[in-house]
Amino acid sequence: MVIRDALYDAPAPRGRRGTHTLSVLVQNKPGVLARIAGMFARRGFNIESLAVGPTEDPKISRMTIVVKVQSKPLTQVVRQLDKLINVIHVEELHHDAVERELALIKVNASASDRSQILEIADIFRAKVADVHPEALSLEATGTPEKLAALVELLRPYGIRELVQTGMVAISRGKHTIENAYQNLMAQEAELEEVG
Repeated sequence: MVIRDALYDAPAPRGRRGTHTLSVLVQNKPGVLARIAGMFARRGFNIESLAVGPTEDPKISRMTIVVKVQSKPLTQVVRQLDKLINVIHVEELHHDAVERELALIKVNASASDRSQILEIADIFRAKVADVHPEALSLEATGTPEKLAALVELLRPYGIRELVQTGMVAISRGKHTIENAYQNLMAQEAELEEVG
């Protein structure tokens, strides 16, 4: 597993220094989220973002975890995750993964500012989710950097409320985490036969 360990200790992608994105397949059972979050806390790692939802198989959920790793290697945590009973597979997503977050932003929108706010929303492909005489609620998806840029441009108008999801991510191309898990199991079976 030397190659696998090297992947987890690699530098963080795209300038988000010290962060790594993990995709974790787990059994869809009560308590799994608490056990995984607790394991990160016990090891002293800060979870920056966490998103959980069912996969194409309702018995399996996928967790996307963005974890802050500064001076500690991630290898030990990944090994511990792999040992948890309800964890099926852990994989780090690399810089070429498709990553998205969702933000709902309620911003002050007087009659005189409304057209400017709508222009900003249009540039970022944000949708108007709700309209009030004194406010607009916008829905935007994108990378964390894109959403941060949108928020900064809206800040002068007065952000009343901001809600963001955790990051969801998926690898590009035909590769799937399920394929990676099946390949890993096949390799381990071959090693057992040889050994």
